Amino acid sequence: MVSFTIFAGGYTNFIASYLFNSNDSSLSLLQQFSTGPNPSWITAHPTNPNVLYAVNEVQSGALQSFDISSTGVLSNPVDTVSSGGDSPAHVVPLSDGEVAIMNYSGGNGRIIATAGSPERFDPSAAVITFPPPVGGVSHPHMTLQHGDEVFVPDLGGDKIWRLVRNGAPGNWKIQGSIAQPQGSGPRHLAIHGNSLFTLHELASTLTVQAIPPAPNGTSPIIDSVSIIPPNPPAGALWAAGEILIPQPTAKFPVPYIYVSNRNTGVQAPQGDSIAIFEHVPATVKTRESLKLVTQVFTGLDQVRGMEFGPASVGGEEFLVASGVAGTGGVVIYRRTDGGRNLVEVARNSDIPTRTSFVWSTLVPAY
Repeated sequence: MVSFTIFAGGYTNFIASYLFNSNDSSLSLLQQFSTGPNPSWITAHPTNPNVLYAVNEVQSGALQSFDISSTGVLSNPVDTVSSGGDSPAHVVPLSDGEVAIMNYSGGNGRIIATAGSPERFDPSAAVITFPPPVGGVSHPHMTLQHGDEVFVPDLGGDKIWRLVRNGAPGNWKIQGSIAQPQGSGPRHLAIHGNSLFTLHELASTLTVQAIPPAPNGTSPIIDSVSIIPPNPPAGALWAAGEILIPQPTAKFPVPYIYVSNRNTGVQAPQGDSIAIFEHVPATVKTRESLKLVTQVFTGLDQVRGMEFGPASVGGEEFLVASGVAGTGGVVIYRRTDGGRNLVEVARNSDIPTRTSFVWSTLVPAY
């Protein structure tokens, strides 16, 4: 039996765990583990599958660490440290052991060193403050490591900030930025090769451009496409959510781009969609472009977070998603047609909403 434990964060005081059996396509709620408030974004340590990080998305935000037992049980919080600001909406560990957390409402963030073990934080990390736009506010939304740099999309400032180390671990500085279309609201990023893909929340667009040279190089937007599904209901208000580009494997050799739509207005019975795009290279007759492959309707309301399973054990065939509103629960999709489509294989609505996910191969004993 091929089974996975899936941890799921949300706007509650707990992280839930689910058991997904890929043989019989069943998804069962296992447990609810107490955390700090609003662990809305969770992520796994890049090399230690027994360590999990979570934000506390509240006014005085925080970062927490947890251990995962060999049977998929989440510990009480091992350590908690301030995020340095208001409403951290994203956390990601870097390759050198630091952990980056950005405060959406605070206009700042920290890249926090660990002390002795990946669960213990050094509280001395500097706070990085992002200059707000004229007459506006900065809304840093995520971090993405690229070589020695860290990219931070600023939804309020229509920029992607470029951070570099500034001394000892826990100390980083802004070295430059990549301008984005005015009013677009860059939310989340993905990189494949030398291409930077940006999902814009306010414009509900997906763009591609070459990664410009540091610190303040420019590169033109090669293509910009709407991600909004056709025939939306009257009163719909769109706000793009997540972007994923899973690494190619033998089973899925084409790096399709998966983005989630969030309708924060009047909802339709079919729910929000996950749009699948193809990055089409230039030829002697055509320019490089982004091509819509299909829109997959989910029955979910405001799909914020979604995550592919681990490729090391064949989990890249599956995608888990949920909505931040409504009662749709948690859904597992199987990639079909080489990744050009998604088919629902399991759904669990015991908890109506979830916001982010971590897959684990550590499963309960039977």
